Amino acid sequence: MQLLCHYDTADFAAWKAAFDADAEDRRLAGLTLLQMWRSADRASAVICLFEVNDRKKAEGWIATETGFGAALTAEFLRTA
Repeated sequence: MQLLCHYDTADFAAWKAAFDADAEDRRLAGLTLLQMWRSADRASAVICLFEVNDRKKAEGWIATETGFGAALTAEFLRTA
């Protein structure tokens, strides 16, 4: 299962520093970052794809996730 997170950042550099500092919390939540993209048209938009090892832990992480100052939407995905 994967988790797709959309962030709308005000300051990408500050957001990225906070995101990188959160790596251990994501690991403990059973999440592995597979890919990160920035929108080609909107510099504030960031999309992260995670591998989910434990959905309940991942849901807990989402519930406490502040988005590091960015608006966050998250969606669990399964391969079709």
